[in-house]
Amino acid sequence: MLGKLSWSAIPFDQPIPMAASLFVTVGVFSVLGVVTYKGWWPYLWREWLTSVDHKRIGVMYVLLALVLLLRGFIDAIMMRSQLAIAAGGAQGYLPPEHYDQIFSAHGTIMIFFMAMPFVVGLMNFVVPLQLGVRDVAFPVLNAISFWLTASGALLVNVSLVVGEFARTGWLAYPPLSELQFSPGVGVDYYLWALQISGIGTLLAGINMVTTILKLRAPGMTYMRMPVFCWTALCSSMLIVAAFPVLTATFGMLLLDRYAGMHFFTNDGGGNFMMYINLIWIWGHPEVYILVLPAFGVFSEVIATFSGKQLFGYRSMVMATLAICVLSFMVWLHHFFTMGAGADVNAVFGIMSMIIAIPTGVKLFNWLFTFYRGRIRFEVPVLWAIGFMVTFAIGGMTGVLQAVPPADFVLHNSLFLVAHFHNVIIGAVVFGVMAGYYYWFPKAFGFTLDRRLGVVSFWCWLIGFYLAFMPLYVLGLLGMTRRMQHYADVSWQPYLIVAEVGAVIILCGIIATIAQLVVSIRTRERRRDRNGDPWNGRTLEWSTASPPPVYNFAVLPQVESLDAFWVMKQHRPATPPARYEPIEMPGNSPNGFVTACFAVVTGFAMIWHIWWMAILGLVCAALTLLAFGWIERGEVEISGEQLADDERARLRTASPA
Repeated sequence: MLGKLSWSAIPFDQPIPMAASLFVTVGVFSVLGVVTYKGWWPYLWREWLTSVDHKRIGVMYVLLALVLLLRGFIDAIMMRSQLAIAAGGAQGYLPPEHYDQIFSAHGTIMIFFMAMPFVVGLMNFVVPLQLGVRDVAFPVLNAISFWLTASGALLVNVSLVVGEFARTGWLAYPPLSELQFSPGVGVDYYLWALQISGIGTLLAGINMVTTILKLRAPGMTYMRMPVFCWTALCSSMLIVAAFPVLTATFGMLLLDRYAGMHFFTNDGGGNFMMYINLIWIWGHPEVYILVLPAFGVFSEVIATFSGKQLFGYRSMVMATLAICVLSFMVWLHHFFTMGAGADVNAVFGIMSMIIAIPTGVKLFNWLFTFYRGRIRFEVPVLWAIGFMVTFAIGGMTGVLQAVPPADFVLHNSLFLVAHFHNVIIGAVVFGVMAGYYYWFPKAFGFTLDRRLGVVSFWCWLIGFYLAFMPLYVLGLLGMTRRMQHYADVSWQPYLIVAEVGAVIILCGIIATIAQLVVSIRTRERRRDRNGDPWNGRTLEWSTASPPPVYNFAVLPQVESLDAFWVMKQHRPATPPARYEPIEMPGNSPNGFVTACFAVVTGFAMIWHIWWMAILGLVCAALTLLAFGWIERGEVEISGEQLADDERARLRTASPA
């Protein structure tokens, strides 16, 4: 009846997982209890859970990312603590099987459920506003995309309480991930969670590409789009091209595990190296799926707070497109040591160096934008400067590893771990944090506390260097990754320093939480009354903060790059004599209900509860069909209401 599920799936005999399970369970039920006691369910259902407004969906993506940042960082600090004490004969406090689950969960959560939702959330919120349009191309599909991503995140965290997670690393290489070597449900949790969330991400990418190519304000040609829109377009095109490869790869591994096939089992006629090629054909574009939007954030921040147009706009666009294309030509540098041969390694090594050129172009463009600008050192600018220094170091170590002979020495060492975090933290995390601070007033109508923002930045920057620079040294000394303990006690001082760095980063995360609490409590004196707290240059700053559901009462007419800046300089805003009514899509529970059935189906497939899996699939299909055929009523906003809203906005606006 319940397949492989039994009481033994709950880790009663393991104190650390059990304590974590109880903490999470109590936390979830406490939140649900507060929401019920306060009577917030009708509001949440109406305004958030069933919303198809791109701004609400973007905020929910970012909220999911922040929650999973905490979850993933708990794994990280547990690993740092383990390695700080597990030297010589000491085994530390984490047994090997638990430690393996922790490093696998850390990578999976941070890439798929922290970085991806953060990036997609910022794109969701900002891109339609910058394009001067009222929503994305497919609003209901946008909601389905988010809720499928949330479903995958939920399944990963269910593994904390029921069963186990994968012990294979965040990419689940075979043969370790095959049934023979991983007979438990951990790999199944990994595969089904990422299959479900991957479908959501693919749909989000299709939606964003369609929105940017087909929905732009009158007069907004491609070369008048903000750079963030260009980076969002390239990132979304990479999603559309790369995520089907990931889905197919995981599908073949699932067939190996569930149907006894042999796509990746060498003994059965398959080839595990095919999996590694396929996973990195997705994996290296994934780096740029994350990094390109962060580059777009820095471009917006640096131009705004330098008080001048971005230097070399066209070269920045060309560099973005070049990275988009070249990102599919470098995947083999992840396994130079796998025996492809000197000629193949040389080609991919050269391509890995070439892709650094357009990235260098961007760095110089940002530097020249700062040059002779009237720089305001607000918190987003601090993140941008920290990124430029940190990412340059990460890029240099990347070029070093692009040299095959050097990679033979450094492969699978902590040098690689340090490089990867140098790029992902230095570019992606710094980028999304800059975007979070920069666009927060637009989303919620008040600014964040600057003092705590500065504290958070310096904790992250100092903590990062303390946490990861020692790992470069340890990699050169020969320490490999994924070690639960080590015999060479001379490595321990470096790992203690790395632990101190992780604690300082934790202080930065706590400062971010405190910043949000303090800012909410003092929001009345932080109100953004004119919608343009930073004296911005792009169209999102031309509307109210937070924007109305329709974004723009009248679609803006774009005549140049930095459209809003030009409007402010040359043309005072004159309201039209008459506002035309606007039709906006109504709420839809399609995404939320479909995601609920997706969770049921995924959980049932993990535990081989076949009747439940069939029921979940049928119900999900019926939900999609039912809501697909229902004629949802559009919400009409009358011209009179638009006129009242605009008059109210202009009355409350203060001078820029």
